Amino acid sequence: MTQRHLLLAAFFALSMTSYGQQQLSENERKYLVYTVQPGQKPIVAKSASEDGLSEEQTEEEVDSLSIWFPFRSLCDWQPGMRFMVMPDKKDLVIKSFADAATGRMVSSQTLMHKVLVYEGHDDANGGLHEHVNFVCEETGARYYFEVPTASFDDYCYTKFGIPTLAYLGEVDMAREKFVGKKLITVADRYYIDDPKTADGWMEIRDVKRDTEVEVVAVGVGTRSFPVKIIVREEGKNGRQFFQNVAISKTNSGLRDDEFEISNMIFHKFDASFKIADDNMTEHPLYQKYFGKEVYTLQETFVKNDKGNNVKLPRLTLLTMKKIRSQSGSEYAKVTLYDEVTGETYTRDVLFVNKNRIGVDDGQRDMYVDNIFALGNPHKMKGVRQENWKDLKEGTVRKGFTSDEVRVALGNPTSTGKSGVNTVWFYRGADAKYARKVVFNGKTMKVISVVK
Repeated sequence: MTQRHLLLAAFFALSMTSYGQQQLSENERKYLVYTVQPGQKPIVAKSASEDGLSEEQTEEEVDSLSIWFPFRSLCDWQPGMRFMVMPDKKDLVIKSFADAATGRMVSSQTLMHKVLVYEGHDDANGGLHEHVNFVCEETGARYYFEVPTASFDDYCYTKFGIPTLAYLGEVDMAREKFVGKKLITVADRYYIDDPKTADGWMEIRDVKRDTEVEVVAVGVGTRSFPVKIIVREEGKNGRQFFQNVAISKTNSGLRDDEFEISNMIFHKFDASFKIADDNMTEHPLYQKYFGKEVYTLQETFVKNDKGNNVKLPRLTLLTMKKIRSQSGSEYAKVTLYDEVTGETYTRDVLFVNKNRIGVDDGQRDMYVDNIFALGNPHKMKGVRQENWKDLKEGTVRKGFTSDEVRVALGNPTSTGKSGVNTVWFYRGADAKYARKVVFNGKTMKVISVVK
């Protein structure tokens, strides 16, 4: 292995993480964040000065992101914009900044993790190779980047931007908007910090798509993907993992089409996460059920918080706490809370009944209206407690009210008339009507039940 390769390996082994206590700057403590697993000691960032290295994401969601994270081309930068120096491998060899006081090039390692504040540009060389000027927030020292083209105006429209600089405006906004909020996983890979590896992190591919997670920290990732979002899976011992993402793509150094490459695409925010709270208003039917009391019309399987299947009996009273759509699926995932037991369950359901030809009974039974009914049957005016045993067993008798029939059998497959009387039909698995309930047209009480 060449000296250069050894140096590069050392850079990534040392610069990422350490379990020891170091003297960190205020900005390093604020912006360098790491995943912490249950039972693990917190990972503490290693101060750049101590490294000893050689020089060698639905329409609502998209609209929200574009407002919070506007793209700022170099041409539009304003004085006061803050950036953290996050060198890539090549930046250890190719120096980016010069000391404004001496004109001498400065090692990227010396500036690592320093915050540089943009001060504008000037044509110090008589209009050739203009300087883009910065002041170090921690030390007050001034530095400049010399544009490689004839003028700043020629350079600022290119994709290249200023090497090594991760835009902190994006990180600060992400911290404000996401920490403590729920997101939904979309990508097929994420990462865990691991100081034992050469890169300082380990890739994981066992996170299930559409997993709901909570954002526990936001910090600096890389120059190209500046926002490091650390999330935690649900549960007391939920695992933490992260993704480095670009949202505004300010100073990313990449063209838009480069983000579509297979090993890049998951570093776009909307290719890694969806905002969970935005899912509740995607369809009017969601609002019909969201936050409401419901009860099961039939025995139904749900998943508990450990992911195990649980069978709930008919007429189990629940509250529909959450509803969210799922990527690439017509099913929505509902979260149900049982106030009696204190248990929380989830289940996939269909909210839109398209009445398509060829839909089998198994899928038809997945429609929300065939699984749940709104309300608390114990509080319904037309439900009498003396009939509760029959209702739980799905038995309908002469004299039952329409509310009692609905509790016992659920919503009818279709309705009709027989003279002045009202008829409810319940279709069976063999496509014939398994049950016909006839009501007195005036009193809406059962006068006959035909099987």
